[in-house]
Amino acid sequence: MKKYTSGIRRFLLGALLVQSVASFAQQATWIYYPGDFEIWLSNKMQNRRTERGSFFPPFWKLDNHYVLINFHKVLDLSAAEEVDVYVEGEYNIKLDTRLLPGKPARITLPAGKHVLDMKVFCQDRVPAIYLKGKTFVTDGSWQVTFEDKEWIDATGKVSDQSGTIWQPAATGGFNNPLQPPSAYRLPVTPAFAVKKEQVPQGQLLDFGKETFGYIRIHGLKGKGNLSLYYGESREEALATETCETLDRLELNQPQAKDSVLPLTKAFRFVQLQPAAGVSYDSVSMLYEYADVKDKGGFRCSDEEINRIYDVSKYTLRLATREFFIDGIKRDRWVWSGDAYQSYLMNYYLYFDSATVTRTLLAQRGKDPVTSHINTIMDYTFYWFLGIYDYYRYTGDSSFIKLCYPRMQSLMEYCLGRRNKEGLMEGLSGDWVFIDWADGLSKKGEVSFEQLLFCRSLETMALCAGIVNDNKQQQTYNQLATDLKGKLFNWYWNNSKQALVHSRINGQPTDHVTRYANMFAIFFNYLNEQQQQGVKKQVLLNNQVPAITTPYMRFYELEALCALGEQAYVLKEMKDYWGGMLNLGATSFWEEYNPAKKGAEHYAMYGRPFGKSLCHAWGASPLYLLGKYYLGVTPVAAGYGTYTVTPALGGLKWMEGEVPTPGGNIQVYCSTTEIKLQSPIGTGTLRFKSKSKPASSEGTIVAKGNQEYELVLEKGKAYRVKYTAL
Repeated sequence: MKKYTSGIRRFLLGALLVQSVASFAQQATWIYYPGDFEIWLSNKMQNRRTERGSFFPPFWKLDNHYVLINFHKVLDLSAAEEVDVYVEGEYNIKLDTRLLPGKPARITLPAGKHVLDMKVFCQDRVPAIYLKGKTFVTDGSWQVTFEDKEWIDATGKVSDQSGTIWQPAATGGFNNPLQPPSAYRLPVTPAFAVKKEQVPQGQLLDFGKETFGYIRIHGLKGKGNLSLYYGESREEALATETCETLDRLELNQPQAKDSVLPLTKAFRFVQLQPAAGVSYDSVSMLYEYADVKDKGGFRCSDEEINRIYDVSKYTLRLATREFFIDGIKRDRWVWSGDAYQSYLMNYYLYFDSATVTRTLLAQRGKDPVTSHINTIMDYTFYWFLGIYDYYRYTGDSSFIKLCYPRMQSLMEYCLGRRNKEGLMEGLSGDWVFIDWADGLSKKGEVSFEQLLFCRSLETMALCAGIVNDNKQQQTYNQLATDLKGKLFNWYWNNSKQALVHSRINGQPTDHVTRYANMFAIFFNYLNEQQQQGVKKQVLLNNQVPAITTPYMRFYELEALCALGEQAYVLKEMKDYWGGMLNLGATSFWEEYNPAKKGAEHYAMYGRPFGKSLCHAWGASPLYLLGKYYLGVTPVAAGYGTYTVTPALGGLKWMEGEVPTPGGNIQVYCSTTEIKLQSPIGTGTLRFKSKSKPASSEGTIVAKGNQEYELVLEKGKAYRVKYTAL
């Protein structure tokens, strides 16, 4: 607490009376303008990236928080109260439009109905307040605005602020008056190298696996330079001229002391090269981590799949920081496409809503919209998809209501960039990404972009319904219907049984890629005949260009699972992710090509060690195993209703837990038995059996073709005897 207190005294104006949180009779929290903390925090985090010691900021527009906020509360007290005041920034306080003198650290609120306003100005941090009396506190019932439109006429009368647009104040769980939002830090814990090796110029440390944090040097002293070279591989740490990250310290320190380097780094290996006059006793690290808890889990009869699951968990944990980021070594930015996959994995492992909403708000930034998110067209659409899935898994309508105006303005930007055919085509400043793939055309009207655009319009319609914007709901639904019609009228090729890749100059090409076709499957845009055509002619066709990034393998394998190809996907997981494990991977990579040899695996972007060996999109087995093997999927928002469709895919048995807003759904499945229990909603178990199944609870209904269903009530344990096909 002492280190926080010394820091807070520098910027908590008026906090003259410090009172223990435990002594308060009612919980109070720091409040601020919604989305501003997330934007401020993302700016701090994304501008920590360095390459070989050079500052390397993002290359898209960074918005800022609002620097002047009015906090507003109408109160009605049964008795007068003394209220303690804590503030981030310069401030004033008005009670019933009368300005209180000075910067009071404690105010007296009289009994009865009153109006309290506080204006706070702060540039380097988010304007925030924390007030606490006996019953009166700052919480989510307050209102905030960045533009109160207040004016005073010639008689001295204050306006009634009728033009003010108020927002509910944001709360982020900052409940200690001495630890405001700006004090937010990820926790750290000590960790130590498992191996030390003398190399020609110094010492090489091996921490045993991919890790992330601050290097701590014990007993450091001397005059001269100390160079540190970081590597996700041994080869990288030894490559002093080409490793991606390094530190060079200039010392003039006659007395030995412990030093913690100021910036976090990703590494497994660290090479230290001290000058002749520099020495140290030992080196350790402070491992930095997000304090999220594993809630979901998976185990099965195949130990290699268990290892893949465990390394996927560790990969996602490393890439879960203040936000869901891409990779921990190189970018460390909030990329929308990368984060979207992390959201899905999160729903089957952490079910941590705070990191999802924090990331979505940071990505969206402020109005006006001047470019696509991360400058990438498809990444804008992934942002909408992230909103869609967040509501489906959590049922949190309050976040939808908060985001809806920001969704509208971003969608208006997209609608304004359509061409004369009403399709999305890359314009000046747009990056049409899709995937890292040699020779992949981005010209013309790419079917993949239209598909994502269509689902984004469907998301807008869904959210418009949640906020009772019926007119716009109809508009978005009609736009989605029209676009879907164009997609299949103009891109579907009957002879190829696939959506072609693009249209150029108004004419569809003959080229077929996997991207739009596999998304169309799990978006449920294809009829049964089209699904089987895509399965045979695209997904299982070696003549269609293969996908080599885990990023798009995620979706390719999802599409195959949605088509019932779990046995095929299990083999692909073992070959692809197992291939990385066989090369010694302790976290999963940005890209994997089994044809490469040795240090070739580490090269990307024209640099010998440019590839990230811990990349969030490499952890997709978490999602696949939870959704398509354990088979748990929400139907109504927040698991009001859900389905469980277990699929062994060649496994002898599997068991696991899938987190929901109301607790974990537990699933066990073998070739002869299924056991389930859920604390939430109404579920439907769907399975196939060679023999007539029997259940200890409920009534099994035969659906024909050896398919059966059983309704699952919350709180009940079910056991089904059956014979797997």
